[in-house]
Amino acid sequence: MAANGQELQGKLVLVTGAGTGIGRGIAQVLAEQGADVALHYSSSAQGALSAVEEIRSWGRRAIALQGDLGVVADCRRVVDEAAAFLGGLDGLVNNAGITTTINFLEVTEEQFNRSYHLNIRGEFFCAQQAVTHMVKRGEQLRSTNPSWAGGSIVNVSSVHGTLGCPGHSVYAGTKGAINAFTRELAIELIPLRIRANVLAPGTIEVPSYWRKSPDYTREAGNASVPWGRVGLPEEVGYLAAYLLSDRSEFMTGSVLHFDGGLTAKMCLPPQHEQSEG
Repeated sequence: MAANGQELQGKLVLVTGAGTGIGRGIAQVLAEQGADVALHYSSSAQGALSAVEEIRSWGRRAIALQGDLGVVADCRRVVDEAAAFLGGLDGLVNNAGITTTINFLEVTEEQFNRSYHLNIRGEFFCAQQAVTHMVKRGEQLRSTNPSWAGGSIVNVSSVHGTLGCPGHSVYAGTKGAINAFTRELAIELIPLRIRANVLAPGTIEVPSYWRKSPDYTREAGNASVPWGRVGLPEEVGYLAAYLLSDRSEFMTGSVLHFDGGLTAKMCLPPQHEQSEG
């Protein structure tokens, strides 16, 4: 990647879960387009630090911040540290989360709590803390620009918040909660000129695919997507960048599926598809 755009020039953004995968790709694209970025990570320090080094080489400011966002105190600390380093916040990308695939009858209380504490509680309290900084940022910017477009929160969900899939009762529940929470947040924050939208990716190829399934191949991933190929983290970043930019000012409360047609396709047995015509 190389810095080649200015759509987010001057924007100050925190991306959670940015040490690897989708979050790292989002942070890099935001910096490409002119933003200064704080990258939160939980355990992927190497990935976050290498991304920070790369972003700084493009002339943007960046910092890596560690925290367990399943803990509310860490949510508040990470957001405050990001705002202190950047000099405020214009945007938040709530990406941190864990994916679990467990049979419904085998889910333990600990597994349930871990997923909900990070995937939805973490997003909730990071957003809550970020709003206070976005309001202050708006007060500063409106003094020189009365038509300030406002702050922006992008909550990363998943196609699992809409579609059913075996083994995802816990994970899908957290993602459905994110969708509902974001719609409510969008309405409550309108008076503050802060927007909230959901970015719901489908099959996005990330390093964990090979870690969890050593026999995974790009060809297998491509075959699972109606469009004929998997998505890539930087492509998610381009949509996140739009949602954070002033060009998307009229969009709030939306759930955007980024999935190569996955949620649009009705999956029926071949013989049923043929008989329906």
